[in-house]
Amino acid sequence: MTELDDLRVCGETSVGWCELTQPNETTDDFGNLNPTNRGFGVKDPYAPSARRYDHPEIQELREYLKNHNGFTGLDICDPTDLDRIAHVFFRDGFVVVRDILSKKRLEEFREGSTRILREILSYPGTKGRKYITETGRLPHRYSYGTSSASRQLLHDAVWANMVDLPTTTPILTRLFGNADYSVIGAGGDLCLPGAIEYQHLHQDIQESFQLSPERIKQAKQVGVKLKGDCSNQLSLVEQRLVTDFTPPLITINFLMSDLTYENGPIRQIAGTHAATHAPPPPSQEPAWMRLSTLVGADAGAAMFRDNRGWHGATPNLSKEVRSLPDVEYGAPWWSSSHIAKTMPFEMWNNLSEHGKHICRFVKADPGTWPPGAGVMHPLAEGRRKAKEKVKSKPD
Repeated sequence: MTELDDLRVCGETSVGWCELTQPNETTDDFGNLNPTNRGFGVKDPYAPSARRYDHPEIQELREYLKNHNGFTGLDICDPTDLDRIAHVFFRDGFVVVRDILSKKRLEEFREGSTRILREILSYPGTKGRKYITETGRLPHRYSYGTSSASRQLLHDAVWANMVDLPTTTPILTRLFGNADYSVIGAGGDLCLPGAIEYQHLHQDIQESFQLSPERIKQAKQVGVKLKGDCSNQLSLVEQRLVTDFTPPLITINFLMSDLTYENGPIRQIAGTHAATHAPPPPSQEPAWMRLSTLVGADAGAAMFRDNRGWHGATPNLSKEVRSLPDVEYGAPWWSSSHIAKTMPFEMWNNLSEHGKHICRFVKADPGTWPPGAGVMHPLAEGRRKAKEKVKSKPD
């Protein structure tokens, strides 16, 4: 039995901790190590010098995180308390909600997350390394979305069945102000044990400050008090309120395991969804930002986050995978012109009526298979080849 047979995304596993994989290593499209263009693989200048579970620097960092990691008094809301959820979300740019996934749904998502990760890790590493580092990322970190040759996982029944849950739909409707939002993608991210580097703080999308009539209407629907209906009628304060309370995108990250001080809990910098400047680079990030993590959030919970907020992954010094599959949603006023049609028609046709409505922009035509869907590969070149060749559902 290989370690991939023992792979799981909840509890201890034997995957990870490859000492031959050097700190801050990354690959180009073809798997060549440490290219000039590192992409998303921004170096962590404070990373430990070796990727070994019992290395003295790892033990020192683990002890430090045990004593300091995590928000003090993290707000965790009940799924039915929509007003409190909205209050925390618009205040901080994210909110954690407990009990989003039933036991059955959680097990389904764990199974899907494990299955997809097994495919990603099935390609052997070079020069004795256990794994191939994903193109343009730091070691032991993978994206479910970008590792897919279609860049999404809406062709997978596990992800498709999570777009319209009885626990998430009322929350999204409250945060968007109405039920006319849309699914734009699904994937998520994960880190293996031994992901010793901090990922750089980043935003998934930047604010455009364009105020269409539809966006102003949404602001009113979520409770913003405005005097006018057009941007040139609004004061500068009112214009800013519109942008603050109408995120272009909201992502739901589902927790496959409890987030602890040592298993790579995601960090979110509260209030930065309204920031107009860029996040600090790793060399200038203060310690309190590196420690602003969601320690204490339990498996089955979910984080709803404004994609404009600063966030990043943290070191996984444990022996378990930290997996956060997601579904991504666009605001009613947000442009759908560049959204890829990555959900097969047959899968779309099995959704609820509301599910069909919110997946209207990602629905493929009948009889059409999204190019590359069903093939996972850590390298961009492998994904490119698959997208060119795979035009029908893989076996």
